[in-house]
Amino acid sequence: MPPSAPSAAMVGRDAELAAVRALFERSASGVPAALLVEGEAGIGKSRLMREFGGEVANRADVHVGWCLDLGSSRTPFGPITGILRSLATRLGADRIREELGVGIQALGMLLPELNPTEREQTSPDRLRDAIAALIEAAAEHAPQVLIIEDLHWADDSTLALLSFLLRTLDRGRILLLLTCRSDDVRRGDAVSRFIGEATRARLLDRVTVGRLDEAAVRELAEAITGRPLSEMSVDRIHSRAEGVPFFVEEIAGCSTGPLPTSLRDLLLARFDRLGDDARRVVQVVAGAERPLSHPLVAQLVDLPDGRLDEAIREATLSGILLVVDDEYRFRHALLREAVHDDLLPGERARLHRAYAELLETRRTHHDAPDPAALAYHWQLAQDDRRALAAAVAAMLDAKSRFAFASAARFGELALDLWIQVPDAQSVVDIDRLELLRSLGSVLRNAGDGERALAVVDLALEEIDPETVDPRMHARLLRDRAYYVMNLGRAGSVAMLQESLSILDAGDVDDDRLRASILNQLGSRHMVAGDAEQAIALAGEAGERAVEAGSAEEESIAANIRGGALSHLGDLAAGHREFAFALSRATTTNAELRYRVNYSDLLTLLGRFRDAVDVAEEGVARARAIGVERTTGAIMTQNMAVPLLELGEIERVEEMLARELAQGGLRIFRMYATMTRVRVLSWRGRHDEAAEILREWRPAFQETGLAERQIWYDGIMMRVSVAESRGDLEGALNEIREMLHDDGPVQLHQRRLMLEAAWLIAELRATGTAVAEASDEIRAAWLAQPEQLLGDTWWSIVEAFLTPSIPALRAAVDLADGDDVPVTFRVMTRLELARVLVDEGERTEASAVIAAAARIAERLGHVQLITAVGVFSAAAGLGASDAASRAASDPADVDPLTARERQVLSLIAEGLSNRQIGERLFISAKTVSVHVSAVLRKLDAGSRTEAAVKYRSATFSATIQPAVVP
Repeated sequence: MPPSAPSAAMVGRDAELAAVRALFERSASGVPAALLVEGEAGIGKSRLMREFGGEVANRADVHVGWCLDLGSSRTPFGPITGILRSLATRLGADRIREELGVGIQALGMLLPELNPTEREQTSPDRLRDAIAALIEAAAEHAPQVLIIEDLHWADDSTLALLSFLLRTLDRGRILLLLTCRSDDVRRGDAVSRFIGEATRARLLDRVTVGRLDEAAVRELAEAITGRPLSEMSVDRIHSRAEGVPFFVEEIAGCSTGPLPTSLRDLLLARFDRLGDDARRVVQVVAGAERPLSHPLVAQLVDLPDGRLDEAIREATLSGILLVVDDEYRFRHALLREAVHDDLLPGERARLHRAYAELLETRRTHHDAPDPAALAYHWQLAQDDRRALAAAVAAMLDAKSRFAFASAARFGELALDLWIQVPDAQSVVDIDRLELLRSLGSVLRNAGDGERALAVVDLALEEIDPETVDPRMHARLLRDRAYYVMNLGRAGSVAMLQESLSILDAGDVDDDRLRASILNQLGSRHMVAGDAEQAIALAGEAGERAVEAGSAEEESIAANIRGGALSHLGDLAAGHREFAFALSRATTTNAELRYRVNYSDLLTLLGRFRDAVDVAEEGVARARAIGVERTTGAIMTQNMAVPLLELGEIERVEEMLARELAQGGLRIFRMYATMTRVRVLSWRGRHDEAAEILREWRPAFQETGLAERQIWYDGIMMRVSVAESRGDLEGALNEIREMLHDDGPVQLHQRRLMLEAAWLIAELRATGTAVAEASDEIRAAWLAQPEQLLGDTWWSIVEAFLTPSIPALRAAVDLADGDDVPVTFRVMTRLELARVLVDEGERTEASAVIAAAARIAERLGHVQLITAVGVFSAAAGLGASDAASRAASDPADVDPLTARERQVLSLIAEGLSNRQIGERLFISAKTVSVHVSAVLRKLDAGSRTEAAVKYRSATFSATIQPAVVP
């Protein structure tokens, strides 16, 4: 029998090991690092991790967590729990309590032995902050190496947490190592999106472990066989193994005899040589989804101690099993899969029944069986009753951990099993309708809108309106209306009205449920542009919410009233309602709805930096609770649009690439599509933009009938494409047609009228008659409610409609502020240069047009670059370097966002991250992200250096106060 393969020296991995070492040294100096080690199955990723872990074990704490292969239903936070438990063992419970304080409650969601915690006692953001704080605390004691094996089996909640940690852990002696089987990652799946996003954001280094060359194959094979090999033998091994180390190890054991004819036979060659007892041990371990302790193996194998020890020794010496941290595991997952698949159906079912029964008998207060593992084992044991109960428990457990994608998979498994169990409802503590309703909710939160709608439709088909509880009937209709709206389809208003009628007919006294339905109905009227009806419905919803004692529904009602009042022009009342909505937002749902609607309003009013701040906090919260593909998607767009108006085009492109890759609900993809068309048009790629516009136009027309914002978005897309291809008259006509529409007027038209004023100026310069269009735009602007008049945008509009040197000089100054779309920095300068040339002021015109050219180039706005270039050439203008500097864009002076300037001012006061967070009402981890950005942008090596730069005249002139309550 050949010696155990892992005893042979690792070969052919000097470059990969050097890359890991280099990152470790960097992290040991206090700069966190992360590395993805990827490669095909059997290539040696885990071996590389074991070698490195052993090498640094005397210099660092090494923690390993495994993503488990449970088929499509994966354990929420699978590898994280193991790493946290290892961290807790190293630090000790007392020190963790001292370091985390109240954060120990959140950590109790994953480590109940530290502090048993119910979901209501904490929140997702507190959990992630507690995990980050625990890792940081450990890093103060010693360098921390966190290894997550088999990322290709990771669940969505694990990926979301890893994404957070990559962004948050910006200081400390921390090295995160991830291994991933590249041939098991499918394009577009959650793991692929995570890797792509982290790579694009430069949060993750990557190293690919490649196949061995012939020399390395010889070295490895001879180390395994313990003797020199002939050229023929090496050639045979190399050609069959194709440079994959795992296969080299397996084939080397057969080097003197005939080679197995199939991969399955190759993988089972070692297993087939074992004695009966050792084969039994290996088969038992193959049924486990995780490493097994000796007591567990002893219980499952049921052999006398002496025979069991000999069997385990034989299995480990053969190179099939390994002993890692006093637990038994397969040397490679491919071996486990082969042994497990070789079991007869009856053997497999009995084995998994034994596992499931053992897991249930080992239940203790702090050691409840993993519901996901139970569902896995009972399903493979072909016990439908127990598998159903376990699947429902796993769904609810995953939902409680905010792992919606995992919850959806378990819910669908439960739904499949339900029809196999005659008395299913007696098996679980939930009736079928409630299961369907819960499954619809988690599917929606997981981003599968079509499936969510199909599930709620199934529930509605199964009910008997005469006997069903009217509350359940009303809830199902309310949910269906929500899912229909998510898909951008019509009909939700009628469903909500029917839902209320059912409550009335059943004389149901449930103020909370009525408030919820009224709020949803009010929201539908608000987005349709029927502001008066929205205010009335939200008013009634607020009253019902007070009667029910529901702060959440109170917040949502105020949110709706705030949006509707703002569209009617009562901005002061609208802001008051939003402030009240935030004060009553005691739940994540209410807070996210506030952030969605308020950031949208701030964008419509031109408060772009404020909008980004409000939405950015919402994106982080959505990511933390696992709704990044739903509420997080619309919040991302609420960030992307103001960022585009601020000229941060590259950042918007990155956000769009990530958003479009992950799919999501149709209505949110429509918002992303509008932004994508604008970005492509900005870049001059109008043919691509036009193609997308043609593809999506029917959807925008359909949804625009129910959502007025989508109708406006359709106009914005058509205007952007027309401008990009140079059809300025066509772009202006789109806006003029908008003004003649009989539908409700919303704040969205302000941005389009601002654009129209520039189009009029451009067309006037070509000799096109624009007097009639100018009158229409001026009249429409002045027809707005009084609170919307006389602002910065109006001054710019009037300067374009009635150009003069003083008015345009003032417009240039106004356009340099953050509350005006950044493109107008070019547009106003271009128009000013034209008027200056007409008045003979060529020197000033030259300086102005040079500044316009620099800004347009910096923005990468192809149409504006062209427009400036054409005018400069036609007018024969040039600009001296001194004039260019004098007219330079003031935005170049201040690279910081408004929130970063706030953080910088508090750094200068000497405040810690925690104190800054308390002052700005954000978490310390979020402050840490802002601090890192400030130091990077200012090229400052420390907080002290940043504070010194802040006190310079440049920054003291640009500091702005906080705007988010």
